[in-house]
Amino acid sequence: MIHRFYKIHSFAVMDGQYRKDIYPGLEVAIILKKDQRSGKKTYGIVKDLLTSAAYHSRGIKVRLEDGQVGRVVETDVVGDED
Repeated sequence: MIHRFYKIHSFAVMDGQYRKDIYPGLEVAIILKKDQRSGKKTYGIVKDLLTSAAYHSRGIKVRLEDGQVGRVVETDVVGDED
């Protein structure tokens, strides 16, 4: 018997790979360079988009209003903070 596993995507949560989905004022979760190994998320509001490409496989790089820089991993973060 062959088992097939399908990855289920939640369309309510965007993953931050497309520049068109990210804009100043958006609340996001990013991963800072220092936290890449652990995957710890940092939450904040986008001030500037730093990636000029329309798509980036690891997430669009942004600067938050507090000055922290990282790659967006989530854009629908209301109520997700730990």
